[in-house]
Amino acid sequence: MEKVKVGIIGTSWWADKMYLPSLTNHPLVIIKAVAGRNPEKTKEFANRWKIPNYFINAEKLINEAEIDALIIATSNDSHCPLTLMAIERGLHVLCEKPMGISYSEAIAMQNAADKMGIINMVPFTYRFMPTARFIKELVDDGYLGKLYHLNMRYYGNAARQPGYLWRFDMRKAGTGVLGDIGSHFIYIAYWLFGEITQVKAQLDSLSNRPLKDPEGNKYPIAEDTALINLKFKNGAQGIIHASMLAHEPTVGSKSSFHYSQLHQMEFHGSEGTIHSITDWHKTQQVSGTKIGEGPIKKLEIPDHIWGNARRGIVQETYNDIFHLEGWMTGQFIDAIVKGKKVLPDFHEGAVIQRILDAALISNNENRGISPFEIN
Repeated sequence: MEKVKVGIIGTSWWADKMYLPSLTNHPLVIIKAVAGRNPEKTKEFANRWKIPNYFINAEKLINEAEIDALIIATSNDSHCPLTLMAIERGLHVLCEKPMGISYSEAIAMQNAADKMGIINMVPFTYRFMPTARFIKELVDDGYLGKLYHLNMRYYGNAARQPGYLWRFDMRKAGTGVLGDIGSHFIYIAYWLFGEITQVKAQLDSLSNRPLKDPEGNKYPIAEDTALINLKFKNGAQGIIHASMLAHEPTVGSKSSFHYSQLHQMEFHGSEGTIHSITDWHKTQQVSGTKIGEGPIKKLEIPDHIWGNARRGIVQETYNDIFHLEGWMTGQFIDAIVKGKKVLPDFHEGAVIQRILDAALISNNENRGISPFEIN
């Protein structure tokens, strides 16, 4: 079977820890090119991963590299122009979330991909973890019955770190914590509970961020904590709290992530309750109870969901799921080989981008807003 020739734009820790191990372990991938802004870092990255071609100019990679597919792992403001350029050349595209800095960018990307018929993906990573896939099975099988409400909390500590970070620069990121980590849980809420019809958001910047960027220019500082109220088409309610101000250190955080994090989720319905907690050390647990079963208890995640992934340390599970089991990046490659759609795609990515835009307007105008007001 012919192999897929892949290029990647971005040499960040994320490209290094997620995409390159996943691509390297896929039997049908040839990594042909990488582009980055820093010549020395890009050359070192290419040499370390044995990538034959490296570029300092992303556009040059798109136009000149002999590739079939492109992974875009850059700042949010570059997602749309790079994606449109790649689609015009007929490349299949995996573009990081959020898709862009506005819904208008996301819908332009979606329309271009549809027109050209290219395979596309937006990697909402946590959908693929065993806990999330197990919860999805439970919900789809009717464990909760009629859906009532959800409460999801994603706590990290990146905003406690001093210095300028582009993720809190509205010009480059579009939003702060809302799009960076909040979009992950907004996607899971949408994936589990369905269409979102109203958003009410409170977005705040509470940490002491530098007032100027590294070039000495003032910039619009994005939120570092976000509280989002959701209403679903089926009548259910949702609350998502995303914060990068939480002191939630975990044992594995220093070697695993550039920040520590904690995930907590609760889902309620007419027939039962589901709880989930992932501490990014040794806990990745789903608990629940149905009407008449008594107190909440641990629910064992089935073997077919674990696959061959290690189960003891969360970071080991994470690495195995994405690097060895082939979830997400591997599925993108498989979809190209088979000529089939893969999810989450640009359509779902645009749905989430629309909700992010609605949250911004809701915060600024202090009102609930339907995402369908966003055009």
